[in-house]
Amino acid sequence: MFDKKENNVTSEEIHTIIGKESSFEGKLVFDGVVRIDGSFKGNIQSKGKLLIGETASLEAEIETGSLILSGEIKGNVTAFDRVEIKSKGRFTGNIKSPVLLIEEGASFNGTSSMEVQKISTLVKEPD
Repeated sequence: MFDKKENNVTSEEIHTIIGKESSFEGKLVFDGVVRIDGSFKGNIQSKGKLLIGETASLEAEIETGSLILSGEIKGNVTAFDRVEIKSKGRFTGNIKSPVLLIEEGASFNGTSSMEVQKISTLVKEPD
């Protein structure tokens, strides 16, 4: 679970929460901070921060500014800033990010590439 000050994000900064009893399938595009505690299947695109809670389960292709994972992701992630896999996090897939942090106890099965990425044209730049 994310505390008010954990991961340098306060609860006031989180714009959207997909709760632990929620299930969503499709495409999610956002700016700011989104937290997922339920299940999600599809594509996620953002320049912001994506928080994946301990109860979350995702099958997704993700392109985001940064990702903090405490739950489970199966898929591929491209992060422009950083990826953090917390001790209870489970990841299966491929990660591209200039910074990758994996805490002791976390599970990572896949490949990682620490190449610097440009923000995709799919994620809209501010005018």
